[in-house]
Amino acid sequence: MQVVSVAVFVLVMAAIVSEKVHRTVAAVAGGVVLVCLRVLSVDQAVGYIDFNTIGVLIGMMLFVAVVRNSGLFEYVAIKAAKIAHGNPWRIMLLFTLLTAVLSAFLDNVTTVLLVGPMAIAITGILGIDPVPFLLAQILASNIGGTATLIGDPPNIMIGSQAGLGFVDFVVNTGSAVVIILTVVCVCFYLMWGKKMAVAQEKMQAVMQLDEKRSITDRGLMIKSVVMIGVVVLGFTFHGSLGVDSCIIALASATIMLIIGRQDTEEIVLGVEWSTILFFTGLFVVVGGMQQTGVITLLGNALVNATGGNALLLMVLILWGSALLSSFLDNIPFVATMIPLILSMQADGMDVTALWWALSLGACLGGNGTLIGASANVVLSGISAKHGHPIGFGQYLKVGFPMMLLSVAISTAYLLIRFA
Repeated sequence: MQVVSVAVFVLVMAAIVSEKVHRTVAAVAGGVVLVCLRVLSVDQAVGYIDFNTIGVLIGMMLFVAVVRNSGLFEYVAIKAAKIAHGNPWRIMLLFTLLTAVLSAFLDNVTTVLLVGPMAIAITGILGIDPVPFLLAQILASNIGGTATLIGDPPNIMIGSQAGLGFVDFVVNTGSAVVIILTVVCVCFYLMWGKKMAVAQEKMQAVMQLDEKRSITDRGLMIKSVVMIGVVVLGFTFHGSLGVDSCIIALASATIMLIIGRQDTEEIVLGVEWSTILFFTGLFVVVGGMQQTGVITLLGNALVNATGGNALLLMVLILWGSALLSSFLDNIPFVATMIPLILSMQADGMDVTALWWALSLGACLGGNGTLIGASANVVLSGISAKHGHPIGFGQYLKVGFPMMLLSVAISTAYLLIRFA
């Protein structure tokens, strides 16, 4: 059964990479095959679906679909562009930093759902390709999410099991993120910033825009701003409140649907349902490998390969989790590694560095491929919907090198801090 689960996973990945089969079809087909071959029962397949993630996705997509009708995104986009004086590189830098900061406190998917449409709107005004802006936001969302306890699901899991608090993450992973983000922004400038050329008249046209004119429904905009604040607080304190993040997202969406008084059918159609189905299928495909013990074997192999050397184990966990998280959902992998690290701690090993290696590797690894993290898939879907598809290979050329660079910086950071 292990061979079957791995074979199905490889075939699904191959279909996605080749782009000859739509990724949603490939993922759902993989899940169906695993059930048909009895690698998973129907109940087991359903059990591996992360409904918290699915709930956050649906809830925030509905929420954003309502907010979008107020003109808020266009307002913020124009305001940001005017702050940057219409300079495309400054706009990219501003949006990148905004995405990273928001991702440290909000769910990454929520952040890209809020900031992504801004980039598309402002690049449309400037008449330039939005894809570099969206790629930068994808990378920034995963880097920023690494900085705090609540920024990414693996950090929440690690903090809970290791007894690490919000400040612990800010001091450790947060410090690394500041360095990584600085270097990555320099790379963005070298890749895109130096080549961005916009006619002076278009920059002047941006400066002459009246952001207030973009507001189509002032009442809805006020409600949206208030609710965005509520969402931020909800995601920030949902752990303390004992409420799952999906409840925050779905409750916020429900409230916006009620008070927004928009066409419900139109709003529902605004949800990226193909993305929802893709994640559903992918959870089942990865669950097949978890059910058959493949992920556990991979985790054990990382530990055994080091021969008990804590420093080598730290580096191996960092790179192993990063590379695997580029293709696998990082949540099952982190869930497998946590008990392994706890068992080493019980044997007397100081595992402090291992927790940070696992966090940095699992979170930053999401930048490696287009399917490495939820934000990647969601924002690429939004980009395609607006006529700017981002292919797997196109993303790989940017995302994978940036992931390797960020993990290399993390390696140096951890070695200096814990060697």
